[in-house]
Amino acid sequence: METMNIDDKKEHQLKLLQETVKKAYENVPFYKKKFDEIGVKPEDIKELKDIEKLPFTTKTDLRESYPFGMFAVNEEEIVEIHTTSGTTGKPTVSGYTERDIEIWGEVIARAITMADGTKKDIIQNCYGYGLFTGGLGIHHGGYKLGATVIPISAGNTNRQIEILKDFQSTILTCTPSYAMYLAEVLEKEGIEKEDINLKSGIFGAEMWTEEMREELERKLGIIALNIYGLTEVIGPGVATECKIKKGLHISDDHFYPEIINSKTKKTLDEGQKGELVLTTITREGMPVIRFRTKDITSITWEKCECGRTTPRMSRVTGRTDDMLKIRGVIVFPSQIERALLKIDGLSPNYQIIVTRPGNLDEIEVKVEATESLFSDEMKEMEEIEKNIALQIHKEIGIRVDVSLVESESLPRSEGKAVRVVDHRKFD
Repeated sequence: METMNIDDKKEHQLKLLQETVKKAYENVPFYKKKFDEIGVKPEDIKELKDIEKLPFTTKTDLRESYPFGMFAVNEEEIVEIHTTSGTTGKPTVSGYTERDIEIWGEVIARAITMADGTKKDIIQNCYGYGLFTGGLGIHHGGYKLGATVIPISAGNTNRQIEILKDFQSTILTCTPSYAMYLAEVLEKEGIEKEDINLKSGIFGAEMWTEEMREELERKLGIIALNIYGLTEVIGPGVATECKIKKGLHISDDHFYPEIINSKTKKTLDEGQKGELVLTTITREGMPVIRFRTKDITSITWEKCECGRTTPRMSRVTGRTDDMLKIRGVIVFPSQIERALLKIDGLSPNYQIIVTRPGNLDEIEVKVEATESLFSDEMKEMEEIEKNIALQIHKEIGIRVDVSLVESESLPRSEGKAVRVVDHRKFD
């Protein structure tokens, strides 16, 4: 499937799409109502382009169907359930049949093999186990591949370090910010990368930059690869980088991708940046049609140097719903991170604080300085802060205030890092 001829793949996808649309229409009341409202029937899907006739699905739709309204099978056929955190309302629920779990394991196994994983490897899985999809998703893939999985989950960093040394884990899976934290702790404890046995890392669940990848590879002595997924579609494993590192390969025999203009909702051409939309075409328990991910990326169908013919999505650079609009300028946290990582002596830990004390927005970027950089000389510190502010200004086009703080003074995260604190009130 990963190297299938493009024309054969399209024929295969169309058949699966037609089956999925029919199943959703007949078994999910939400989709029957949506289809009927716009006058579309399953038999109207005669070619892949006809997917554009179908309605979009949003996170709000999934929340309103809480808990089991989107299931397309009887509840006794669901063998596993995951949810999002629900921090902005009702969580979205994702239900899996036994076949869905097999598919999930397959796409994660592909991700592990892209990181040079084999059944001989020991995977230290630091993604959280439980209702979040990260931990068990990687676990299913490791099991499918036949590798050894250490289900250590997130947290307990001292124990993580001990396991890394004693068990000689070869593959690390976690968020990139936690991987960086582990690297910091190893450095602080005087443990060299030669003292551990890591060869690769599979990092996802949050946005990160090319500069952060280079730092992780240098500090841990690994190849660091990006993995992408979301609970609403299946979890991690929707797309993963190979060692060529020129985009994330989408498993499009399971997830059909589109890029749309988020305002006009029109489909964009290859290479154009827009919002990623995904349709599950093999999922049994909870088929999802044209799910608007809000993630900003682009797609190429050009064959990769690795030999795979699957489409590749570029690194996600932001989201249409978590971007910051500052004084009329759109800013993504990843832009600020990119500027920070170009400056020697800074920790990768930072926090962006947005306020509106009067009529204008203000941004303060708090960033940790390493012990070697942090100084009692006020003038020297002020010059460093000015230089950082200049670099950020070059990247985002607006001026920010920068505050250097002592190493390890900002909150550490063992899950997704909280990079932005927005105190503005938009009521």
